[in-house]
Amino acid sequence: MDARTRLTPPELRYDASTITLHWITALLIVLMWLGGQTIDLLGKDWAKDLRSLHICMGLLLAVVLGVRVCWRLTKGRTLPNATGLMHTIARVTHYLLYLAAGGTVALGVITAWLRGDEVFALFSFPGGLTTLGHTVRGYHSLAANAILILAGAHAAAALFHHYVLRDDILRRMLPRI
Repeated sequence: MDARTRLTPPELRYDASTITLHWITALLIVLMWLGGQTIDLLGKDWAKDLRSLHICMGLLLAVVLGVRVCWRLTKGRTLPNATGLMHTIARVTHYLLYLAAGGTVALGVITAWLRGDEVFALFSFPGGLTTLGHTVRGYHSLAANAILILAGAHAAAALFHHYVLRDDILRRMLPRI
């Protein structure tokens, strides 16, 4: 049986919670990046609601990241450690992804706070420092782009493992269907 048809043994798979949190994080990041790119393109009529949605998703991402880190540090399954350069690169990439995601969320909250953004007419951030808010928004955008680059490298590495090395690295994080 080749690597494409072989099942990954349960002891070499991540647990369901880790897998779910991983894919929720990935989905939120992609949706938020796409949303961030289109908020101002659709005109002022849409911008306020799209920005509100973006902020809510960012706050959800903050919660998911917090849960994910707590889960990973307490109950999440730790798989046998690999060694070598690829393992070191993978570890550094994961840490950078967590840092970039957390930093982007923090910069997004600071941006909304400084600019006084309103969220679906339910509440408003204090605001009053619009110019500084726009400056921080630039850093928020850079950090979001960094996440996308890192996530792209992460996905490319998973595909490399799957199609070139033909190992089970990718399968460990795929949901059972």
